[in-house]
Amino acid sequence: MNLLSAKNLSHRFDYELFSDISLDLEEGESISIIGISGSGKSTLLNILSTLLKPDEGSVSIFGEDVADMSKKRLSQIKRDELGLVFQSHYLFKGFSGIENLEVAAILSNQNIDKELLKRLKIDEAINQKVTELSGGQQQRVSIARVLTKKPRILFVDEPTGNLDKFTANEVMDIFFEYIQKNSAGMILVTHDEELAHKCNKVYKLVNKELKIIK
Repeated sequence: MNLLSAKNLSHRFDYELFSDISLDLEEGESISIIGISGSGKSTLLNILSTLLKPDEGSVSIFGEDVADMSKKRLSQIKRDELGLVFQSHYLFKGFSGIENLEVAAILSNQNIDKELLKRLKIDEAINQKVTELSGGQQQRVSIARVLTKKPRILFVDEPTGNLDKFTANEVMDIFFEYIQKNSAGMILVTHDEELAHKCNKVYKLVNKELKIIK
C-alpha cells in the first residue's frame, strides 16, 4: 500500500531551493535522503511531513491530497499517523521523561512499551526531569515518545547526531524493526551515508534535484 506520494515538488526562499521532486513511500519501506548542508533536505522533510507547504507540487498521504484535507482531518493525521523525530527534541522541559511519554500515550490511546525503554537504555533515567538528562538521553526519550503513539509514517531528521556509533546503530535497528512489524514507512534525512544505505532506497538532493542512487 502506498503511504505517501510526492509529485513535482518545488520550493524557494529568496532563491530556488529545489524543483520538480517526486517520490513514493510504500508500507514496510525506508527511504533516506542525503546531501550537503543547505541543499534543502530538512525543508523537503518538512514539506513531506505536512509542516510546510510547497510552492508547487503536491503531497498525498494514504491516497488523500494534503491540500484538499480539512484542518480537522489534517490535525487527526498528524496526531495519530505521523511520527516526527527531529534534531531538536521538543520535549516538555518541565516534565520528566516518563511524563512526556504518558502525554503521547494518552493522546494516542496507546500503552508505553517498557521493553522499548530498555532497548533505548533510558528505563533507569526515565523518571528524571528532562533538563537533568543528557542530550543523548533526551534524543532517546524523544524517539520513545514518537514510537509510543504507533505512527504509520516516520519522518526522521538526523536522529543519531547526539548518539555514539553503537547506540546509533541500535536506534536504527529499532526503527527498521518498527516499520516492518507495523506495516509503517520511514523517510530519513542524514549526513551519514553509511546509515543512509541501510534504507531500501537512497536519494541524494544535489543541484536542486533529487536523484536516486540506490
